[in-house]
Amino acid sequence: QVQLVESGGGLVQPGGSLTLACTDTGSTSNYGAAAWFRQAPGRKEREAVSCMQFIDSGTFYPDSVKGRFTMSRDSAKKTVYLQMSNLKPEDTAVYYCATDNSPVVHSCSLRRGIYDDWGQGTQVTVSS
Repeated sequence: QVQLVESGGGLVQPGGSLTLACTDTGSTSNYGAAAWFRQAPGRKEREAVSCMQFIDSGTFYPDSVKGRFTMSRDSAKKTVYLQMSNLKPEDTAVYYCATDNSPVVHSCSLRRGIYDDWGQGTQVTVSS
């Protein structure tokens, strides 16, 4: 069973940095990819901000965060990270991690429907 717990959210000024962590506290870790999504205030949809396929640690980012966000992984700690820099007010959102429970993923997806398990989310607020 996958149980995801996000941490690291908070209040940061525009231009600042923040690193989020997502740890799998469950007993099963046989999944092939993970992703970070966010849901901004008043928005119904969650937007993908990164994904990683574990077979080669390849990552993908949408243009909105490319060059500012970096996803990484510590497999021994069953944790994925999202390093965010040059944060903007429009990055304000609840950030969620999710896993694709397919055992082998050759190319991760930014589509929400691919992902099976989700964390509870962590709030990131970018404001002066």
